[in-house]
Amino acid sequence: SDPMFHLLEFYVHNDAPMTCRIPTRPFSASYKAPKEDPSIEGQGSLDDEYIPLIIALTGTLQLSHLHVSSHLNMLLHAAPKSVSPGVIDAATAYSISTRPPTRIVIGDALPFTFSIRWYSGQQLPSGWSGVGGHIYASTLIYCLLSAGAAAAICIVYFRGVELPRRLRNHGKDRMTGGMEGGRLGGYGYAVGTSSYALGSAGGKRD
Repeated sequence: SDPMFHLLEFYVHNDAPMTCRIPTRPFSASYKAPKEDPSIEGQGSLDDEYIPLIIALTGTLQLSHLHVSSHLNMLLHAAPKSVSPGVIDAATAYSISTRPPTRIVIGDALPFTFSIRWYSGQQLPSGWSGVGGHIYASTLIYCLLSAGAAAAICIVYFRGVELPRRLRNHGKDRMTGGMEGGRLGGYGYAVGTSSYALGSAGGKRD
């Protein structure tokens, strides 16, 4: 509707979070919702069966339409089972930019897609702490296996290709006595006969 679209424009333009309420536990069949008092602004204080859900919605405001990131992550903190099993303590949701934003105009529907994660207690579990902070045992094992595979490939290449080639070249050098292509020691001095023939004259000297 027109009022809802302009309300969404306000949220996106001012980076204001949206809020709603979710039940802390599944309702029984005999549960009745409390009546709202129009003189009270915050209706969440009327019943402890609800908790606020804060939604941080991101998008861009255009002249004729909106671009809204409708894919959101939702985090839910459940109370410890030893204290209040099945009770939600807190909840929040925020937009993510893994997919292109949804373009909407007045009258369009805006469905939200949530990726939900549950956490027991009030503390978030330790995990990825940024770039360079995610070194685990699996990472070290992967590095060791990669180094071992590279070393094995080098050994196989040296023993199967490089070492036989060097042995063949060494055997050739020993058989030829260091002579390469008619040269002595590779210096280009050819061994040949002199162009002057040596003979003995059969005459008497004067």
